[in-house]
Formats: sequence, structure tokens, C-alpha cells
Amino acid sequence: MKTAVIPQVRVEPEFRGNLEAVLQEGETISAFVESAVRSAVEFRHMQSRFHARGQAAWERFQATGESSSADDVLSKLQAKLDAKRRQMS
Repeated sequence: MKTAVIPQVRVEPEFRGNLEAVLQEGETISAFVESAVRSAVEFRHMQSRFHARGQAAWERFQATGESSSADDVLSKLQAKLDAKRRQMS
């Protein structure tokens, strides 16, 4: 598969200097930009999925009138967090 090129972005010299100052050893501007774009694309995908789940939950609530209390939701989230912390230690 052929690769494609992301369009060049013109920036002020000061910004380019700031960018070069934060590059890690051996890292190129191209590698940094690719990494940043990949992260932004993944964030947008996650954001889109989050909104879709929220819309689906809202539609379920409108159809059924059933919901969970804030305390129930927070308890479930805390349990997930506690489990993950135990897994990591």
C-alpha cells in the first residue's frame, strides 16, 4: 500500500522553535506531527463513540422512562476504578 502525505502546515518561526525544543532525542518534526495527528484522530473517534452512547442512553430513557440514580452510577464507576487499581498493583 502506498503512503500518503499530510499537507504542510505553515507556522510562525517562534512556534517552530518551541516545537523543536520539545522533540525527544532523535525524534523528527515529521514523527512528532504524525504522532500528534494519530492521537487527535483517536481522540475524535473516542469522542464520537462517547456521544453516540450518550444519545442512545437518552433515547432509551425517553422511550422507557427508566434511569439510574447518580449514586448507583458513581458506585459502579468506583468499583471499576478499584478493580483496575488492584489489577495494576
